Amino acid sequence: MINSSNTSLWQDLRSTSYSQGWLDAGGISTRYLQAGDQSLPPLIFLHGAGGHAEAYARNLKAHGRFFNTWSLDMLGHGWSDKPDHPYEISHYVDHILRFMDAQGWDKARLSGESLGGWVVSRIAANHPDRVERVVLNTAGGSRAEPSVMARIKSLSTRAAEEPTWEFIKARVEWLMAHPEKATDDLVACRQAIYSQPGFKQAMANAMVLQDMEVRTRNLITPEDYGRFQSPTLVLWTSHDPTADVTEGRRIADMIPGAQFVVMQDCGHWPQWEDVPTFDRLHINFLLGRPAETPIA
Repeated sequence: MINSSNTSLWQDLRSTSYSQGWLDAGGISTRYLQAGDQSLPPLIFLHGAGGHAEAYARNLKAHGRFFNTWSLDMLGHGWSDKPDHPYEISHYVDHILRFMDAQGWDKARLSGESLGGWVVSRIAANHPDRVERVVLNTAGGSRAEPSVMARIKSLSTRAAEEPTWEFIKARVEWLMAHPEKATDDLVACRQAIYSQPGFKQAMANAMVLQDMEVRTRNLITPEDYGRFQSPTLVLWTSHDPTADVTEGRRIADMIPGAQFVVMQDCGHWPQWEDVPTFDRLHINFLLGRPAETPIA
């Protein structure tokens, strides 16, 4: 029997009807993975710092049944454009809004992990009219913890400066509660991205959010969370390396009417480590259904 938690990235995509491409988002060439009929309600997945669209590759098939599903390489990440300037949250927000405008979408469901959750939070606070529903998946941006910031910057910078198998693998394993779930093909995918000409500088531009002064001025404040107008799910994990469950609960408590759920035995990528549970919780929330509703 195949252990679905350890199947290949390419096995996951092989069983999924999806497309890959690049879209001009207001002058930013934006790489995407897309699944689902485009007549369905739009859903955007956003990855974390140093990440890429494959972070949600295992979720495209299930979500494509219900949504016009897009997993993006954010500005300066993956195979999207990498303009040479420091990337603060406003730059990522502008990129996503440009993407939505290029698609002709007034609103979308937005789901972000880590940095992606930080970006989604800022959109929900500052542009509530563009958001249908929100999922914050082990989201960043709620606090500045020096030890976590230093660890993220150290691992990411080393991997970009010397994109060896060992350094890339260490960076990917940090995301997982179970390091063996950092599969070889995921490491190879990220190694190819990190080996691009100019990626070292792009990573340096992305890592400015791990500097205290820059991070502090970009944080999501209690007042910001209080301005959310859309239904929101805060999803945390039992083994998140950036913050424990109490931080996830604190975020949820600041957002009017937010739901809060903890996925057990997962690290920073629950959507990768426990696909069936994530897909069930996530799809049901986005559809406004009870969490335990079967999606099969």
